[in-house]
Amino acid sequence: MAPQMIFVNLPVKDLATSRAFYEKLGYTINPQFSDDSTACVVIGDTIFVMLLTGEKFATFTAPGKEVADAAATTQVLLTLNAESREKADELADRALEAGGAPAKEPMDMGFMYGRSFADPDGHHWEVFWMDPATTQG
Repeated sequence: MAPQMIFVNLPVKDLATSRAFYEKLGYTINPQFSDDSTACVVIGDTIFVMLLTGEKFATFTAPGKEVADAAATTQVLLTLNAESREKADELADRALEAGGAPAKEPMDMGFMYGRSFADPDGHHWEVFWMDPATTQG
């Protein structure tokens, strides 16, 4: 059986700005699933973020439901793991350098460490590292 994939669909105000932001984080765009209203960001082998213009995103939602403004509301927290504390810092720092904004203060619990940022549209991202010894039985 093939591994299950996840496609996170996010509405964006300016597709070019959002696409450039994620490329500056080191991710690639899959042109096969991208056009003038959509950009498919490849996070990993089985993780993709579909950046959709607001108009395009609205075609996928249920009739009569408003599309949330991520700059004003929080509907979802998007979380990625990192290989180390340093890698968590690297991704969060790249996000801030690329035009993102801090979302929360860093979290340091010793065995777990995390940083957060908001992308140009206000979508809240978390990146964390957890000591592998804490997850072993």
